Amino acid sequence: MAGHPVALGARRADRCEELAATIRAGGGEAFAHQLDVGDGDSVKAFAQAAAENLGAIEVVVSGAGDLQAHRLHEIDSDEFAAQLQVHLVGAHRMVSAFVPGMVARRRGDMVFISSDVVRSPRTRMGAYIAAKNGVEGMARQMQMELEGTGVRASLVRPGPTSTGMGMNWDPETTAQVLDDWVKWGHARHPYFLRPSDVAAAVVAAVATPRGAHLSLIEVQPEAPLEEK
Repeated sequence: MAGHPVALGARRADRCEELAATIRAGGGEAFAHQLDVGDGDSVKAFAQAAAENLGAIEVVVSGAGDLQAHRLHEIDSDEFAAQLQVHLVGAHRMVSAFVPGMVARRRGDMVFISSDVVRSPRTRMGAYIAAKNGVEGMARQMQMELEGTGVRASLVRPGPTSTGMGMNWDPETTAQVLDDWVKWGHARHPYFLRPSDVAAAVVAAVATPRGAHLSLIEVQPEAPLEEK
């Protein structure tokens, strides 16, 4: 990423290793390791392995997530809590593992991947919306607490993005979700962001020269050109 060595972590460690191999084949430096942000010991092990392989970590991107399509009054409370564990508590585990070292070195960037559901809630995403609101609140608090430390906390807030989230829904559920998007004015056009679009926003945040801070970047899919 912009010349940085990269440590890749996720539950699907094999996918991370494939991507790391691609980066290395292109002349970059990359390391892959198992990471489950729902498990505190896993986060600590990842942080230690990343530091041992790449040295002091200067940039951390917290983007782990999952998405279930349930009305809020129908979702089981344990499942609700499980999604908060991934999106919100998991993000805090990454903060705990990496930010103290950044503060001690007086430099670093912590980037959280949020969602435009914070600004414009969508139906059937109750746990996800609650968690992303929590992430944004946590990041804004960190921006105050980290002021003057040399560490920046930034939010990247994507709109609809084509990722693996929601790809396990059955056709009926997917149709219901999209129908609700249309009903509430969330589907002005059919285009979705690509993961690379979100990555570009992350690069913009961390590549901003010191002295400036992109505290929040919202990225929306561009509509197709209108016919003349």
